[in-house]
Amino acid sequence: MPAETPIRLSARQACVRFGALEALGPIDLSVRAGECVVLLGPSGCGKSTLLAALAGLQAVASGAVQADATGGSDIPGVVFQEPNLMNWATAQDNVALPLALAGVGKVERLGRAQKALKQVGLTSFSAAYPRTLSGGMRMRVALARALVNEPSALLLDEPFAAIDELGRRALDDLVLEAKRDQHLAVLFVTHSVDEAVYLADRILVLSPRPGRIMAEIAVPDVPRDPAFLTSPTFADAAAAARRVLSAQLVAA
Repeated sequence: MPAETPIRLSARQACVRFGALEALGPIDLSVRAGECVVLLGPSGCGKSTLLAALAGLQAVASGAVQADATGGSDIPGVVFQEPNLMNWATAQDNVALPLALAGVGKVERLGRAQKALKQVGLTSFSAAYPRTLSGGMRMRVALARALVNEPSALLLDEPFAAIDELGRRALDDLVLEAKRDQHLAVLFVTHSVDEAVYLADRILVLSPRPGRIMAEIAVPDVPRDPAFLTSPTFADAAAAARRVLSAQLVAA
């Protein structure tokens, strides 16, 4: 990623503590526009905590975090492990919620919600209620809601873990398309090495608590298509990530 590309997400010696428990850090991190960085690591190492801090949902005990969304919304788009949709509202109204909270007029917000639903392939389901949608479709609605403000940064916390493999790959492709088309900075948490390699420009492997960056694995800039999944490039990056994770298990 060229050095002149703007940094949209950053952490500088960031630490998070819960009482006496050191949960995370110190962490130094930067994610540039048009880049996807994926966080890998054991459960409890602070991956979700770091995302929450960057989203403004978790205070840091020391250091600093920043989501610089110059050129777009001043709040990153966030997708959690659960879609967290309003069951009494249509897909369109769920997607339009951030705009309604921001005071955007009805005509504009519904138009922008329709645009976001089209982006995730759900135009014909705009009037559907969450209970009538599959798990993958509900997550598409959540992704559209995260994109509706046209943010320049996107934070995703294991959003597709409960989706079947084909549906998960389709959702991963939507993230890659949004990154490319909107030049988004993407920070993605997953436990899946294969998903990490498929999505990432860089993979950061975190240590057990307190989470610190133990290794950085660069994934070559090649097309993310079915052929990539069976390529030596994919296998080499996945093997490198698994070696680091296995070394942590042995050390523990």
